[in-house]
Amino acid sequence: TIPLRESGGASVQAGGSLRLACVSPGDSYYSILDYSVAWFRQVPGKEREGVALISNFGDEIYYADSVNGRFTISQDPAKRTVYLQMNSLKPEDSAMYYCAAPEHSSYYPPRPLRGGDFTSWGQGTQVIVAS
Repeated sequence: TIPLRESGGASVQAGGSLRLACVSPGDSYYSILDYSVAWFRQVPGKEREGVALISNFGDEIYYADSVNGRFTISQDPAKRTVYLQMNSLKPEDSAMYYCAAPEHSSYYPPRPLRGGDFTSWGQGTQVIVAS
């Protein structure tokens, strides 16, 4: 299981932007770029929602309808980091955001995203969008 850690959450005004980052701490054995990586979000009382997915090669990308056109998932090979660029943020985007990876590096999960298809999770980073 590859360890993961998110960062970049903050409080912003509606219409603003944030960039979240997901890395594998240490990264001497695991490389996050060997895995498909997804971004999920969750608010109290609601189901965890998968919002974006990128394949290990970066050639396959998926977005949930709720964020399509506003969010961008990407990789930076030099920094071994997966990003989620969030633009035109809305109050309903407020949530705890998690990055996640499947058990096997070669596995590209089905869409729409299901939490049960992922075994590695970060600790979460809080995003608050004020109206």
